This record gives sequence, structure tokens and C-alpha cells, in this order.
Amino acid sequence: MKPKEEMSNYEKWCEQWRIKFLELDQIALMKRLPELRDEGEWLTLFHFGRKFGVNRIDGQIIAMEDQKPVSCYEKLNVYTLFGYVSPYARIMGTWVRFDQLKNAAPFSRAFQEGIIMPFGRTFNGYKEQLEQAFCKLQGYKIPQSDVGYELNAFSCMPVKFLFWEGDDEFQAQGNLLFDASATDFIHVESIVTIAAVGLEKLAKEAGVSLDRSAFPVF
Repeated sequence: MKPKEEMSNYEKWCEQWRIKFLELDQIALMKRLPELRDEGEWLTLFHFGRKFGVNRIDGQIIAMEDQKPVSCYEKLNVYTLFGYVSPYARIMGTWVRFDQLKNAAPFSRAFQEGIIMPFGRTFNGYKEQLEQAFCKLQGYKIPQSDVGYELNAFSCMPVKFLFWEGDDEFQAQGNLLFDASATDFIHVESIVTIAAVGLEKLAKEAGVSLDRSAFPVF
């Protein structure tokens, strides 16, 4: 798949989801997602610490606290959260790998090649910069791995990022853990793009180039 063609598809999906949003019962949606805030003509929420507003009239998504553009991936993450959240979705407190999530099997290879492998390669030799990036994103430090932090993709979707520095015997490795409830809130395919957005933010805050050689998720 060529990157330009892929982005074109993402843009089409964004427009389709924008229209779907307009058909949703917004009051019911706010009950399902207590993190949503009613700010007049906007429904607002935070995605990896960045505040987004969804216009209640036309469904457009903007950044509420900065002038930077919102990527298609960020928009799709918000739209699909709205579209798939179950009325019974609740955080379980049980952490699992991506491949252990419900219905993850068809996307496991893409996740491994497009998220896990680039995570390890990108931050190999940049342990301190990665730690600083987590702090900038207001991550919660956890004792697992060489550098382990928990970030909120959304308030309803915590993610644990685990990184092990490489040495003479082993390559640098990364992994991500999700609450087992993640697929009650969003489609499993969207969890791949959620992880991609998280990695891109970490690389930007760390001042390193994101390794995108394996799979064009980004």
C-alpha cells in the first residue's frame, strides 16, 4: 500500500465518520463517555493530553488549545471511540498485550511490525530522552521495564508503554499493554492507530526520528 493512497483512504474514512457522528444521540454518547464535556457548540475530550473539540453541528474536529492541525489518525480515533463505545463499557483493571484483546488476531502482525518493532528501534540509545518525553506527556511512571510509563490515550483507555534498552546481546525492545476492556470502547483496529499516535507524540517530544521502515501505519 502506498502512503499517499493510504492517507487518501484515511481521509475518506474521516469524512464518513464525521457524517456518522451527526447521526449519533449526543446525550446518550455523553452518558457512555463521562469524560466528554459539553462546552456549548463543542463536545470536548483529551487524546494523549491534547484537548480536542468536536463541533456538535457539523462534526468537525479541531484542537482547542493550540493552532496545530489535527491528523486523520487523531480524528479517526475520536470518531471511532464515539461510534463503537458500548453502553456497558467499563475499565476492568486487567492488563493484556494487543494480541490478547478480543478480535485482535487479524491485526496482530500489523501491530507487531508497525508499532512494537519501530518502538524498540526508535528509542534505542535514547532512554533518557524517552523518559523526558513521557514526563512531558504527563505519564505515570511504573516499575516494569527499563523505562515504563502509563499514559491515557483517552480517560477511558489507559496504555502502558514498556521499553527495554538494547545491549551487546539483545536488541532494544518495546511493548504496549492495554486494559482488557479496550475493545468495549473502540474497534480493535483503531487501537493500532491509537498506539501509532502515542508513539509519534513520544518521538516528537523526545526529539528523535520515528522509525517507520517496517510498515506505513503512520
